[in-house]
Amino acid sequence: MIQLRRRHLQRTLLGVLYLLSIVNAPASHAEDMEIHGSNTIGAELAPMLVEGFLKSRGQGPVGSFSNGTDNEKLLIGNQDGSALRILVAAHGSSTGFKALQTQTADVWASSRPVKPAEVQQMAGHANLKSIESEHVIAIDGLAVLVHPSNQINQLDTNTLAKVFSGEISNWSEVGGADLPITLYARDDRSGTWDTFKSLVLGKQYPLHASARRYESNDQLSDDVSVDPGGIGFSGLASVRSSKLLAIADGEAPALKPSRLTVASEDYPLARRLFMYTSGDNAAAIVKDFVDFALSAEGQTIVSRSGFVSQNPLAIKPDLDDSTPATFKLLTHNYSRLTVNFRFSEGRTKLDNKAQRDLRRVAEFLIRENRSPDDLMLIGFADQQTNELRAQMISELRALSVRKALHNLNVLDVSYTGYGHYMPVGTSGGESGQLRNGRVEVWVRDR
Repeated sequence: MIQLRRRHLQRTLLGVLYLLSIVNAPASHAEDMEIHGSNTIGAELAPMLVEGFLKSRGQGPVGSFSNGTDNEKLLIGNQDGSALRILVAAHGSSTGFKALQTQTADVWASSRPVKPAEVQQMAGHANLKSIESEHVIAIDGLAVLVHPSNQINQLDTNTLAKVFSGEISNWSEVGGADLPITLYARDDRSGTWDTFKSLVLGKQYPLHASARRYESNDQLSDDVSVDPGGIGFSGLASVRSSKLLAIADGEAPALKPSRLTVASEDYPLARRLFMYTSGDNAAAIVKDFVDFALSAEGQTIVSRSGFVSQNPLAIKPDLDDSTPATFKLLTHNYSRLTVNFRFSEGRTKLDNKAQRDLRRVAEFLIRENRSPDDLMLIGFADQQTNELRAQMISELRALSVRKALHNLNVLDVSYTGYGHYMPVGTSGGESGQLRNGRVEVWVRDR
């Protein structure tokens, strides 16, 4: 036993010495892969995914080293006796796009979706909106944070916008203590900021000049937690010692970010975390890495990192008094899967994430030894001019998902529509159609 331990220790020490010799040796070539972009992704999640990926491909330990630049990590593994070097540089989502565009980066990590102008700029090299280039690697919820002593428990998105624009400047104006509000926000290079600006401030409300700006989610959260008048926003993985507020979108119920509300994207400030690549033009190692990140193993790492995995999980939801009795009856013997199907165009074309979620649902049935007829798809529509039209749209959405599952040999799935009732966001416009127009997946209780 002692000899075995000594051999294990010797192998470990040799591996560590090997990695140190590599990282200290003069660099003779560029890294094998570079990931640039979001601090939200690059601080913890991307390095954890890279470490898991390197371990899956090689033998021995994986080393993580500083390259002398803040917010950058070099991870080195050993594949077939050769070093495999991957750099993660986390300086903000916009920096990742520029690096991908100039081919400095192989992977662009972004905590916001690609912008139309960026799609156009990359059109000659890759279609960043295609399923080959756009990869949702995790779901995050923008956490709205206050000091633990704050009396406020929830806000709606419109009030939140007025707070961050300075229109509301004292907590007493929203039912709290007579205390000036201090604003904390991510910096301009951050995808977290881009998401907050898009989902909350919009074009109507500018961020007040007094807001303190941060490159780091964790530091922002820590500073809010010691400021009784503070309010800020961060990624869900960075709540730390701050208090989390429930958020309402329009007349929809206020929700706190949770495994179910974030994974299903019902939470108003849920967001997708992306990795963008050059699609078919990407190197083999890049494609292999993305496949790993999207796999069940990669998504388990996502969960460990503090973000929300896309591996489906059945959860018995707590349906409150606002839930219609007919819906409670419909779902009485069912639990809800942590996945919603949403649509990219019109009412029936599934978006890139939904197309991958089809396979995840099929894999869930196999893993849990369940039959397709244990599933029930419930479609929903945004507000329509009459109930009949809403019912028709909601059923068509559910039927669209049923047909897509049928193509994966998942047969005999039941479906129904619930019209324009039970919205999860403000009705109308592109946002209403995207958020309220969804298909929920329910699984029969055993």
